[in-house]
Amino acid sequence: MNIILVTAIFAAALALVLGILLGIFRKVFNVKTDVFIGLIRETLPGANCGACGFAGCDGFAAAVAAHEAAPDRCTVSDAESSKKRAELMGETADIKPVVAVAACQGDRATAPLKGIYTGFQNCRGAKIGSGGTKLCAWGCMGFGDCVKVCKFDALSMGANGIPVIDDDKCKGCKMCVSECPQGLIRLVSKGQKGVFALCNNRNTIKPMVKKTCKAGCIKCGVCVKKCPSQALALENGLPVIDYGKCNSCGTCVEACPQKVFHLLESSACA
Repeated sequence: MNIILVTAIFAAALALVLGILLGIFRKVFNVKTDVFIGLIRETLPGANCGACGFAGCDGFAAAVAAHEAAPDRCTVSDAESSKKRAELMGETADIKPVVAVAACQGDRATAPLKGIYTGFQNCRGAKIGSGGTKLCAWGCMGFGDCVKVCKFDALSMGANGIPVIDDDKCKGCKMCVSECPQGLIRLVSKGQKGVFALCNNRNTIKPMVKKTCKAGCIKCGVCVKKCPSQALALENGLPVIDYGKCNSCGTCVEACPQKVFHLLESSACA
């Protein structure tokens, strides 16, 4: 009985001592919340989307305060918030809002399937498991992985199985860009003048392109020949646009037999 009593008293005394020591430790080594980090945090949208590469807005705010991240790295912020954040850091911000566009128009009617796919019902799983569900190995598979990761309700799957992007809601956070295993979604400056090619089919043999996707670029080069600004070139079987030269004249849009080109400012790229 005495042993039990002594043990209980010893345990209580030890707990008391540890409690006191913990209190002293907390007081001595207490790190006060950095007010500066709080000011930076107030300029952030609170989306915690992770597009900046940090664990949420708190992590990004701490990184900016420690000069480990540029104030304009948050693409979700509006221009005014980014400007305030840069001023806090003694810098200037030149924020150019961007939006996503999807480089594919190979829908269910134009891009045939390889067969009946019964594997994981997501794009990444289908890519790993079967190399893609369509005859066009580079086309949109239509499972909507990009839609699922969008935190701003800016993407939806169209009735034809191709993602539709709402320019007004898109924040250019890059989450859909990272998620798409086909690399179909790209970012362009909001209000960017010029054209965008809605094709990712890199097959350089015309008959094979037509076989895999009726809406694909057939590499005829008409767009390059017709462009009065010499803003177009074919690289790796795909048209590449020099936005420094493109003036949105629309010549390529009219000349392309596959109607691959769309004017960016018309918001027709979704």
